[in-house]
Amino acid sequence: MSASRLLPIAAAALGLFGAAAVTAQEASSLERVTVVGSRKTLPAASATDTLVPVDIYSMGKAAEGGGQFDLAQTLQYLSPSFNSTRQTGADGADLIDSAALRGLGSDQTLVLVNGKRRHTVALVNLFGARNRGSTGTDMNSLPLLAIDNVQVLRDGAAAQYGSDAIAGVINIQLKKRVGCEAVAGFGQYSAGDGKSYLASAYCGVKLGGGTLGITAEYQDRGRSSRSRPEDLPRIIGDTQVENQTVYLNGEFPVAGDNKVYVTAGAQNRDASSAAFARGGIGSDDIPSRNSAAMYPDGFVPFINGKIEDRYLTVGWKSAIAGWDTDLSQTYGANKLRYNISHTLNASIANKDLLAGGKGLSASSFDAGGFGFDQYTTNFDVSRFFPELLGGSNIAFGAEYRREKYNIVAGELGSYNDADGVGFGGNAGSQGFPGFQPSDATRRARTSQALYADWEATLTPSLTTDAAIRTEHYSDFGSETTAKLAGSYKLAPALLLRGAASTGFRAPSLQQLYFSSTFTDFISGKALDVVLAPNGSKIANAAGVPALKQEKSKNFTLGITAKPSADTSFTADLYEIKIKDRIVLSGRFDADNYPALGAILQGLGVGQAQFFVNSVNTRTRGLDLTASARNKLGSGVLNTFLALNISRTKVTGVNAPASLKGFEDVLLSERERLFIEQGGPRAKGTLGFEYSEGAWTGEAKFIHFGAQTLGTFSGTAAGVPNAYYKPKSSMDLGLSWQATPALKLSVGGNNVFNVKPTKQDPNETDNGFIYDSVQFGLNGASYFARAYYKF
Repeated sequence: MSASRLLPIAAAALGLFGAAAVTAQEASSLERVTVVGSRKTLPAASATDTLVPVDIYSMGKAAEGGGQFDLAQTLQYLSPSFNSTRQTGADGADLIDSAALRGLGSDQTLVLVNGKRRHTVALVNLFGARNRGSTGTDMNSLPLLAIDNVQVLRDGAAAQYGSDAIAGVINIQLKKRVGCEAVAGFGQYSAGDGKSYLASAYCGVKLGGGTLGITAEYQDRGRSSRSRPEDLPRIIGDTQVENQTVYLNGEFPVAGDNKVYVTAGAQNRDASSAAFARGGIGSDDIPSRNSAAMYPDGFVPFINGKIEDRYLTVGWKSAIAGWDTDLSQTYGANKLRYNISHTLNASIANKDLLAGGKGLSASSFDAGGFGFDQYTTNFDVSRFFPELLGGSNIAFGAEYRREKYNIVAGELGSYNDADGVGFGGNAGSQGFPGFQPSDATRRARTSQALYADWEATLTPSLTTDAAIRTEHYSDFGSETTAKLAGSYKLAPALLLRGAASTGFRAPSLQQLYFSSTFTDFISGKALDVVLAPNGSKIANAAGVPALKQEKSKNFTLGITAKPSADTSFTADLYEIKIKDRIVLSGRFDADNYPALGAILQGLGVGQAQFFVNSVNTRTRGLDLTASARNKLGSGVLNTFLALNISRTKVTGVNAPASLKGFEDVLLSERERLFIEQGGPRAKGTLGFEYSEGAWTGEAKFIHFGAQTLGTFSGTAAGVPNAYYKPKSSMDLGLSWQATPALKLSVGGNNVFNVKPTKQDPNETDNGFIYDSVQFGLNGASYFARAYYKF
């Protein structure tokens, strides 16, 4: 990636809306959009004047010649507050890259597209080193070339936008400008695998007096593996992914001040991840997890996911008696279906063997899946009063949302116990047992919200904003949140800003109703191990109360300085307190909780775990950005620095009455560390870009702070936690504007092939010598792109 695409890390938060290479016309187009965090319909202020920290990243340079081919990884190396690390061996969490802000969970960041709420994925992450127990938004379902800019609000905003906006808000603004462009890219790791191919095209055409932008993209990312000889036949690395995506975005005048707008998108993704390997002849896996007749040398099951993502917004903008109105309807859907291949049901194979056969079973199974649908109706009204309190923007509105979630059972062979003897083959498809009929569900809920927002310039130096929002959910009740923000100009180039707010996050339908069952053998008796949904017979027997909303309090205090047009600086301190945070409990059974164990066995269940409002956390941190632009020789040198330091601490464990005294099972040391240090505790970028004539070169240093993760054995057993040392990587890029229309780019990411600190593979989450932390486990990569503007 060239530094011209990375300068916005500092510059966007400071008012430079892009790198030096961004034209004045492009910058002004960004200034005309309503920046997330403000309801103003007038041209947006410079980001150095915003009441709360907002970064604006122009995606033009990243899409034209960047070293990352998807949005999540692009933002990972642009924004120091943003974190997204590809997982491996994580039962679905490696099929969809989750993302988060400020070290919190992926479901505590709200994502918007053109200012409208984006749906989350159907998946709830149960494994992996990041965002365990959380849902999130699939950032990679939108093609880079379709995006004009990404706005990152680094502050709580539930009082403005509703549930989920605890850590902040990401608004993805799509293109709708006239013109055509196309890009082709290739990349691979220095190890020679993980080959990635990209072909993308955008075309904006005039239509009906307006503009319609159409983007089509094809992406093919190959599988990678960092397995050592002693790990074979295991495959440890990136998931294999093939994406086919199309997006439309347009706005059309109707009559007078009336406009109709539409955004529509669809993506089909075929992804395949490698599960843990099963041993062959001579191992303990025969006959429990393998059949000598099928895989004598052992095998690696593949968890294949077919993901369908759909999005549609239609709206009507108008002006009524001086008030700007916006009525819209948004639909979003995400569906994931599992097919497990290169596998077997060992109980079927064992039954066949006991019956005199060879010991065979089917080698692939439909394991079922799940889906999530969201329908959102918004009516927003705003007006700017230039004479009221020095200039006031008053906004109010309403929202109605309906959400649906379903789980579909897999075929019989994906989950059943065919031999039923308790000492033969394990039930279900190896690698990922299918969903059982008892897991299948179809649930829905609705919510309604009202909000009001008043932003006023009380004096030429003092600006304030107050917001209040009340929401009612059909399943858990109501919640009211509020926010107060303000800024004061200490000098023409120096601004003090701060905000205080309350927020909340509603439990997702996925957390409420996800259910998964597989069969295990305890004392020779077949018993189920269940992730029990809230309100189920098992959860009620354990005394797990109904899930309720998480509540938060956010505080931000910062300063911005812009001593010259070419130099800027910002620093923002923040604190986020979350009460009753929803987490996935440990497994309860007869050994760690005898009283509950007896109840579970009486219900035919051996072990159970649940989602519970059981944790209070506090996050404190600092965001710092600085940038400078100077002439050097006959060219221009851009320098920028961006840093995030964040500390999350579990301040309390709130065990339900029936589980008092078992807090160490409810939240183990390992799970606590996933919450506190699932992301690096510091992340910084120092970049240099030099442009002269048709050439642009850049060097970028990315620093990832230390992480400490728990082990399976735990410190109580004398096994130390896994400490990942701070590590730094370096990216290099070179672009040549060969003609006014053609740009060629080459470069490398993590060029010194830095890897995380080695650990005991028996104690890591993915069973490898290091987890997928910091910059991941793949090492150096290289890329080439060709961009053409028609």
